[in-house]
Amino acid sequence: MLNNLYQELLEADEGAYTRIEQQIVAQWDKSGSPAMDLLLRRGQDALRDGQVDAAVEHFTALVDHAPHFAGGYFGRATSYYLLGMTGPALDDVQRVLQIEPRHFQAIDGLAVIMEELNRPEDALELYQMILAINPQSVVTKDSIARLQLQLEGQAL
Repeated sequence: MLNNLYQELLEADEGAYTRIEQQIVAQWDKSGSPAMDLLLRRGQDALRDGQVDAAVEHFTALVDHAPHFAGGYFGRATSYYLLGMTGPALDDVQRVLQIEPRHFQAIDGLAVIMEELNRPEDALELYQMILAINPQSVVTKDSIARLQLQLEGQAL
């Protein structure tokens, strides 16, 4: 199912790619266990409500009980990032990408961190990786254009 969606994403036009992205994210959020799905939703709800510390607790419980489920690591990485804990966020993004190398949201998060660490070349490479998975992503195209402009300005 997920492989088919990624293939559809590669072939999608500008009008269809967001729908397919949403379908992929919905698949990422399925752990295969109702209890783990509940922990994921609780973590996501806590994040949405601005309760980042509570989100970390939910996602950590999820990671402890389902260490092969990328959703727990992605949620915790997001939470850690929001708490300013870049190192742990990077560790969790690495785990997400070990489990699901095509997780374009995790790659995007990593690119944002690279930009913040003043590593625009690395960020640009990551954004280009996203386009290899999701060629119609307007946000990614915009990020690439912005970074290319920034890097050209530095070269002058």
